[in-house]
Amino acid sequence: MTPAARQSAAIEILDRILAGEPAEVALTRWARGARYAGSGDREAVRDWAFRALRQRRSSLAWSGAAAETGRALMLGMLRMDGQAPEGWTGSNHSPAPPSAEESAALSASPPALSRAVSGDCPNWLLPHFDASLGARADAVLAAMRERAPVFVRVHAGRANPSAVMVDLEGLGISARPHPLARQALELTGAVRRLRQSDSFASGAIELQDAASQAVVETLGEHLPEGARILDYCAGGGGKALALAALGFEVSAHDIDPRRMQDLPARAARAGDNISLVSSPRGHWSGVLVDAPCSGSGSWRRTPEAKWRLTPDRLIELQQTQDTILAQCADLVTPGGLLAYVTCSLFDDENGVRVANFLDDYSDWAEVARHVWAPIEGGDGFFLSILRKL
Repeated sequence: MTPAARQSAAIEILDRILAGEPAEVALTRWARGARYAGSGDREAVRDWAFRALRQRRSSLAWSGAAAETGRALMLGMLRMDGQAPEGWTGSNHSPAPPSAEESAALSASPPALSRAVSGDCPNWLLPHFDASLGARADAVLAAMRERAPVFVRVHAGRANPSAVMVDLEGLGISARPHPLARQALELTGAVRRLRQSDSFASGAIELQDAASQAVVETLGEHLPEGARILDYCAGGGGKALALAALGFEVSAHDIDPRRMQDLPARAARAGDNISLVSSPRGHWSGVLVDAPCSGSGSWRRTPEAKWRLTPDRLIELQQTQDTILAQCADLVTPGGLLAYVTCSLFDDENGVRVANFLDDYSDWAEVARHVWAPIEGGDGFFLSILRKL
């Protein structure tokens, strides 16, 4: 595919997303119908589409268009890059040439952008970023406009990072240690070949964000060796796998068991055992609550979520977080730990929830708190470790 054809495909996909179709669904449907597209084409089209979602407000502003369309977003991104829409001839699967109105907008002086527009932030969310991040807000918003790094976690009991780096280098994947977590490697290059590596096949590595790894490592430092741990909102099981790799006895639960369907196979590949629990009963030395949240710390990876979050949904999530914390408090043995985690940047979902919990439960105390922001390299995460007295 030519660059213009790739841009045309991205425009088509973006129009579907703007009409309400989930991004992954729109990309999958396009790929199924585009048998002529190679892996490099699909990757390039995906990059264009996801960049447009991350930079949705600024791209529209740079295009000068009154209406938000996939075409307007693409023209805006090209203009931000100082590029002309080359090859837009209307033939060979390329977009139609720019109209006279579009050409005039593209040749005009750069637009003056507000903080919210230049930071690609919905207006109603900017006060939340400011209140939660203070002086770091603009730097975090700028980081969220860019593509997220790719990380793997090296299983401490199966391999060492140096050996994994050598293995991946043979596939054209460059790997380097990352300071956020001891077993984290940041990948660049032919990352799509990762699953072809011996390290992946043997369970020596798992895809996992570096800050997510740091959450588990930090929690592990506060737990007794070999402790029984319940991952209450396990989802796909990334943190459960990381806990098992540290030698803890891990059980996993999720309100939707389908999210955990791949977890037993992944644990077996890593040589670990994780028990799936449908209705948790009894007590654990530690309970990890990776609560449903806005996901604002991971919006580089799921950029459409930024634009679909509403004030009502944010309040609903906070109510859910309070409910889950209350449910899990009864599952912790006296002296045990409750780790409250979100991938949110907003204090309303983080510190405020912990403060409300401690107001309601006098027999609990916070023993540690950690915050990771995207400007440190990984996703944004919040961790509060609470002890049952």
